[in-house]
Amino acid sequence: MRIGIFTETYTPYISGLVTSELMLKKGLEKLGHEVYVVTANLESFKYEYDEKDHVLRIPGVKTGIYDSRLTSVYPIQAVKKIKSWKLDVIHSQTEFAIGTFARIIAKQYNIPLVHTYHTMYEDYIHYITKGYFKKSSKKLVEYFTKFYCETTATELIVPTTKTYKLFKEKYDFKKNINIIPTGIEVERFFKENINPKDLLNLKKHLKLSKKDFVLIFVGRLAEEKNVEFLLEAEKMLMAKNKNIKLLIVGDGPDKEKYEQYASTLGIEKNCLFIGKAKWEEMPYYYHISDVFVTASITETQGLTVIEAMASGTTPVCINDEAFHSMVTSELNGLFFNTKEELTNCIIRLMTEKGLLQKLNNQAHIASLQYSASFYSQQVLEVYKRAIETKKHEFRFGIFSKIAQKIKGNN
Repeated sequence: MRIGIFTETYTPYISGLVTSELMLKKGLEKLGHEVYVVTANLESFKYEYDEKDHVLRIPGVKTGIYDSRLTSVYPIQAVKKIKSWKLDVIHSQTEFAIGTFARIIAKQYNIPLVHTYHTMYEDYIHYITKGYFKKSSKKLVEYFTKFYCETTATELIVPTTKTYKLFKEKYDFKKNINIIPTGIEVERFFKENINPKDLLNLKKHLKLSKKDFVLIFVGRLAEEKNVEFLLEAEKMLMAKNKNIKLLIVGDGPDKEKYEQYASTLGIEKNCLFIGKAKWEEMPYYYHISDVFVTASITETQGLTVIEAMASGTTPVCINDEAFHSMVTSELNGLFFNTKEELTNCIIRLMTEKGLLQKLNNQAHIASLQYSASFYSQQVLEVYKRAIETKKHEFRFGIFSKIAQKIKGNN
């Protein structure tokens, strides 16, 4: 099968989305398929094609969000190159400019289009509206989401039941919705792939002692991630045990704000803001930590939870449906609703004999179902269904036209 992945962001940019795209590409290639990527050029306003990796980059302009770019320029040479691939299916990973390009190509050459919905946009519109027109802007988001995901796509993929319910119950979505949790390269987080010497060096660098009980949060430092909640919980935890440390890995527009807030709360010595970590270093940050924590309620899935679980680090998550498909309370993690409940969860894990080790072990086992190979196989089945659906629509369309013509002649 010849597959085209269309996405706004790709390497060298680092994000959960890019990670899932890379894993999908590698997984499909291991299964013997040819995979091509169409993306915006992050480096310059130029058309480029990497023949070896089959990555086509078309001109893009900076959006001001992370390092990403958008494009509305579709060079004729890009169209010719994509046509030469003779794609069997197109997999769109975005609703924006490259997503529009995917839909143009799919319609032009009658190629089935599969779309994965990654982002709960209703939770992010505050970046654009600044609090104004909240109701009308959410309605607009709903309209465009339904258009991109239902009107133009043959099959839709969502990562969790939470997103499924958004489309079925709120958006009244009529087409197939395939729930496929996003896969990652879980193996790179396994304990056997961690160098003990490098792990020890990282602990020394961060000045962590054997007495420290380390919580880790990994993600973008912005309003929607609810980091203030974690900082306030850390203050409550410090009142119970001064050796509880909060490790915050990631960057974002509110990083300085949170650093200042930690100082205001008087917990700056126990809050370690790491910033953006290198890809190859990320497994080590999970392995020096005892517990992974998140209070974000805007996730469609939360790949960092899977990374933590693959590392054998217990996830303690806010009680949001996005995490329910991955975490089972008391089996491989814990849930909380309030800062008090989060505090109690952490104290339990510190003091209740055998609990943390049990959850760590089960978390690691549960992570295996999110391997890149398993993910790729599931997505491949959706591709096959999309191709068959498109063939059926094509045949039905021809018969319908013939019938109309016969009816007109009578």
